[in-house]
Amino acid sequence: MEECISVFDMLKIGVGPSSSHTLGPWRAAERFLSELNQENLLDKVIRVQVDLYGSLSLTGKGHATDFAVILGLSGQDPEYIPIEHIDQIISSVKKNAEIKLGNQYLIPFTFEKDIIFNRNFLPFHANGLTFTAFTSNSEFSSTFYSIGGGFVVKEERVNAKKKLQIKCAFPFLIQNADDLLNFCTSENKSISEIVYENEKSMRSEGEIHTEIMRIWNTMLECMYIGCHSEGILPGGLNVRRRAFDMHQGLIGLANYESPQEWLECIRKTEVKFRQILKWVSCFALAVNEVNAALGRVVTAPTNGSAGVIPAVLMYYLVIENHDAGEKEIKQFLMVAGEIGSLFKKGSTISAAMGGCQAEIGVSSAMAAAALCEVMGGTPEQVQMAAEIAMEHHLGLTCDPIGGLVQIPCIERNTMGAIKAINAAELAMETDAKNAKVPLDKVIDTMWQTAKDMNSKYKETSEGGLAIAVNMADC
Repeated sequence: MEECISVFDMLKIGVGPSSSHTLGPWRAAERFLSELNQENLLDKVIRVQVDLYGSLSLTGKGHATDFAVILGLSGQDPEYIPIEHIDQIISSVKKNAEIKLGNQYLIPFTFEKDIIFNRNFLPFHANGLTFTAFTSNSEFSSTFYSIGGGFVVKEERVNAKKKLQIKCAFPFLIQNADDLLNFCTSENKSISEIVYENEKSMRSEGEIHTEIMRIWNTMLECMYIGCHSEGILPGGLNVRRRAFDMHQGLIGLANYESPQEWLECIRKTEVKFRQILKWVSCFALAVNEVNAALGRVVTAPTNGSAGVIPAVLMYYLVIENHDAGEKEIKQFLMVAGEIGSLFKKGSTISAAMGGCQAEIGVSSAMAAAALCEVMGGTPEQVQMAAEIAMEHHLGLTCDPIGGLVQIPCIERNTMGAIKAINAAELAMETDAKNAKVPLDKVIDTMWQTAKDMNSKYKETSEGGLAIAVNMADC
């Protein structure tokens, strides 16, 4: 069965700190409200209970999963909710012990009683959650699985799709990297051109342009906010924001009034090699510090790895090609989205299933491939860039201290971005005919590695740095 995965599935706008533990549960809560509405139960509900399982339970508080389900049940949209309203809504629920279900019906609700953290795992996926609504004479339950990158599925829906053999409507049916390369060869098109044709089968060219630029502007604004915000990140680790100080040291006393003016200002700054490393690190840090503070980011392909792709795209715009504009931005993001979809189809983008190789590793591969194409790489070199980037992230564990998306997650975005740039450069200097490891092989290897990895290294905070260093040490 071919699977249609759009660029806009891989690059989603949402709220931090985690796509699987925050955005996914938030969307699951929205879907539960929709189900209640379809069953004509929404106005009859007198109580709601949320059961979190597996990784959602083990690291849920550090990932703000409890906040996410409350915001979702409150009828808020993660793409558009004013960030400053989040604390107000959560504080109101805590203070009044009630929630405005679907932003319409006030019902009793308490964190301690109505959100249950179950340490056991459900069989279908490591990130399971069940919503149960009670009326005066009945109850209605529904179970969802947050499978990474903000994607949410139901087990019965997945099985039904398998039985029906629903086919993809894209003109170019791509299940793996070989399929993509074959279409590029037969159609004499670049990867971004193949992706664009697929996207046009789902939406108008105007909508594609508008949505891609909305994604980029969200990324740009996120970097801008991160570079201009100082202080301590929430959560108890007392992690000081570093992007602010790094940015001040790099840009000095420059004047600008908007993210776009800021971008142009950086382009005019003379940059040497060491400063390039600092700028790329600064951009990545900025995004993931915003993410850790429950700010708005672009899931790319996850929130925990949201800084890699914008940092590498920003590197291209401010270092490699000052003449680049919307055309190159769209080209970059379409390639990144397509490479991410290959990993989702052939492996996983869920740290709870595959460790951090599924997040930082995939995002680095996406960014490397995208950078390679906009720098003039062939489709073969683009795939090689993705393969090189992932090859050097294989086996990377997910062991967040305190269950927070901060240590080592924030710094890992800087490493993923630098590796992506290096991978693109290596691919550009290599004859693709000499490639020894096809992209499909490294995707499969990543999945085999994920299956072999001990569960304590898969976003459970039960191994690695998460137990070597405790909250008190920080």
